[in-house]
Amino acid sequence: MPLHLKKLSVGSENIKTLTEWHQQVMARHGRIMHVTRSFPKRATEVLDGGSMYWIIKGWMCARQPITDLVEVERQDGKPACGIVLAPGLIPLVERRMRPFQGWRYLEADDAPADLPLGTDHDDIMPREMQEELRSLGLL
Repeated sequence: MPLHLKKLSVGSENIKTLTEWHQQVMARHGRIMHVTRSFPKRATEVLDGGSMYWIIKGWMCARQPITDLVEVERQDGKPACGIVLAPGLIPLVERRMRPFQGWRYLEADDAPADLPLGTDHDDIMPREMQEELRSLGLL
């Protein structure tokens, strides 16, 4: 069973701005790689189908398959982990998340479901309405 990572997308306003940023990174570097200080100790599980679950403005709202974990060097010369991501974001049934620093593991059983294919966040009801319906057990 894959193990996922969750990460705050600092500076992103929504999925669209995160997608635009990734497109710029792809155009410059030919791949999307997020550099982080810590190399996952459970790398084998992450590479067995894991995804990066993006949190934007307190909401886990998209995921992106992780294709590789590579050792890289930071600008200060210290070793780091490059999390290589597949292009394209997969929208999720959104979930409220508290802020944290760095990345965290996300077990597959705790991961939110993908939205049905072809569904865009603009096509679904507002977050507040979803949250209210979930609290009432109606969604």
